[in-house]
This record gives sequence, C-alpha cells and structure tokens, in this order.
Amino acid sequence: MANSPFSVSLDLALSGAGAPPAAAYDAALAASASALDWLREQKKSGGLELLGIPARTDDLKAATKQAAALKGFSTVAVLGIGGSSLGGQALTALRKVQKPFVEFHDNPDPFAWAAALKRFDLKKTHFIAISKSGGTAETLMQALTAAEALEKAGVKKLKKHFTIVTEPHASPLADFADSIGAVKLDHPLGVGGRYSVLTMVGIVPALAMGLNVKQLRAGAAAALDQVLKAKKPADAPAAVGAALHKALADQGKLATTILWPYADALAVFGGWWRQLWAESLGKDGQGSTPVSVLGPVDQHSQLQLFRDGPGNALFTLMQVATKGKGLTAPKGRAKKLGLDYLAGRKMGDLVDAECRATAQTLFKNGRPVRVIHLEKVDEFHMGALMMHFMLETIVMGRLMGVDPFDQPGVEEGKVLARQYLAEG
Repeated sequence: MANSPFSVSLDLALSGAGAPPAAAYDAALAASASALDWLREQKKSGGLELLGIPARTDDLKAATKQAAALKGFSTVAVLGIGGSSLGGQALTALRKVQKPFVEFHDNPDPFAWAAALKRFDLKKTHFIAISKSGGTAETLMQALTAAEALEKAGVKKLKKHFTIVTEPHASPLADFADSIGAVKLDHPLGVGGRYSVLTMVGIVPALAMGLNVKQLRAGAAAALDQVLKAKKPADAPAAVGAALHKALADQGKLATTILWPYADALAVFGGWWRQLWAESLGKDGQGSTPVSVLGPVDQHSQLQLFRDGPGNALFTLMQVATKGKGLTAPKGRAKKLGLDYLAGRKMGDLVDAECRATAQTLFKNGRPVRVIHLEKVDEFHMGALMMHFMLETIVMGRLMGVDPFDQPGVEEGKVLARQYLAEG
C-alpha cells in the first residue's frame, strides 16, 4: 500500500482452500467504511484521545526532564501490569543504552520480586510505578515493598527513587507519590492502558532506554494518517486486516489469530499485541485467541500443529528485510560438509527463505496467511506497527459490535481478588 511504513499482502489469505468466500470479505471490507468514518469523526472532535497522541509535543518536555534525572542510577525498575508494562516491554528490543538498565517487573511473583529487591543496588535503583487508575493492587504492592526495602537500605529521600505515572486525580498511588514528594506524570484520562504505549506510560521508559520517542510517534502518525486519509477501505491497512478477520470469523474459521514475526526485535511485541486483541475483543461470546510465536524457532516447535492441526486460524507473518544481511557461511568449510546450499549465504538469506517457506507451506495446506513486510525495526517502524494494530483492533470491534475499550471481565476479577484479601 502506497505511503505506508510497511506493506501488507493478503495474496495467501484471499486465495486457496483457507480463504473466506470473496463475498464475505468484500462485505466485511465495505462494512468497515463506517468504522473509518467514525475514526475520522473522533480525530476531528478529539473524542478519542488516542488519535491525538502521535501529534503531541507538550508532554515530552516533562518526560525528557524526568528521564534525564534517571541517568545517575544503575537500574530503573518499571512497576506496572498489563497495559502499564507490556508496551514499554515491547520497546526494550530497541534499547540504545545499558545504563541505567531498564527492566520491567509486572508479574507479582513473591519469590521473584523478593529476589529482585535483594539483587538491586537499592541506593542506585529508581522505580517507575505506573497505574492508570492509581489503584492497581499488584503495582501498589510492589511500590510499597520497594519503599520499605529502600528505607531498610538506608535511603533517606525516597522521592529521588520514584517516578509515578497515573491519572491526575486522587488515588492510592497518587497519594503515595505525594507522601514521599515523588514526581508525578500524568496518564491521559481518555486513553486505556492497553492503548497507552505512546503516552507517558511508554515514553518515559523509552527515553530512559535512549530511544527517539519523536520517531516513535512519527511512525504512529504515519500509520494513522494513511488510515484516516484512505479514499476507500481497501487503502486502509487496519480496515483490510479487520475485514479479513471478520470474514473468517463469520465462516467459523477464526478460533485463533497468530502473529508470527521473523525478527528477535519483534519477539516481545507479541505480548503487547496479545493483550490488546484479547482484552478488547473477547466479549459477548465472540473473539479469537491471540497467539504470538517467533520465527524461525517456532517452525521447529509449532509449525506441525499449525499446518496439520485443527485449523481455524489466521497467520500473520511479519517479515523484516534480512536478505543479504548478517554473517556469511564460509564457502570452503560449508562445501566440505556437503552444505552447498549454505555456502556463501548470509544468515539473513536463511531467515528470509524460511519465512517464505513457512508462508507457502501453510497456504498449501489450507491456512490463510497475511504477510506484513517492513524494511527494519526501529522507533519509526515500531510506532507505525503499534498504531496499525491498535486501529485494526478498534475497527474489528466496530465490525463485531463490541466495545474495544472496556474490560468488564478484568474488572470483575479485580473485585473478587480484593474481596478474598479482605476475608484473609
């Protein structure tokens, strides 16, 4: 697609035995037009705050100032769970600096967290605690225990060891920040956690890792701009992807949607995408289970199931330009070992061939395959991919007739957990 930070091919998804009927895809694509109109209206009115984030610059000054204050620390531990952590984790693949070393602690395993606090040089450790509501139990538990550990280590000024990202209203986390005088940075009120990676939630850790956040947002802006300016749904990658999912779902062929990047830099990206898709769309008896894998390694662990198992899955292969890149297998030694097919080949040639081979073997066995190709994985392209998948999820929600922004099942679980704690 023209002027896109990446290209999308549905050739192996709309043909062959695994393809949905052409009429079903065409109908879903036509229906996506109203979702695109809704996005345009939201952008114009400012009703969906997410759509205004890529163009923002006013928040970068405060984020940059706070990130600069972290340079004297050896470790920055990001405390958060779900959308408060997964986006930032996805950006670790682009890390430019090792000091401070930014690491993420999301799952509140009592043994792992205790071990981490013992491992840290606490006087040189800074904690970024992130919670949209300011009431996330897991993050509060981490922050409270980290503060106690700091005090036991002889730290007198806790405020220098904490940055708090939360909504600008009273909450337990905001109150904690005020009690120690820590810096508070605003989590936008209108952006849900799983859509928040381009806000302070992802920007502050990204800056601490040395990333160019302006390029991250520029990539997101490019992907958003293409969708909003599309003259027809077929020109909007988010609408095309959502329509493909919807057409397969309507035919009973979408129990699972599988994201399969062929680059280590996108391995952690899958964790962010899984929450986005599952929490946004798994409602009213609808939805598809998101699964993230990694190529070529999962060719050797899951391809057999994907090729010959029960099916009902869409495969999205994410291909990065690797051909002609990387180290070369020496011709002489390779030929002596009978490895003529590797002789003189780059490692990137092998990965490129394996990605194409996986796509073809899935296609030939009746599995629909979408291929997303990008030249490289950097801040610009990562931002574009993130915005693309957020928009695709929103459009899919509109096509399904579900709200892609709420999470009633998650909230029910939180209420029950607090009840059990209160009961002792």
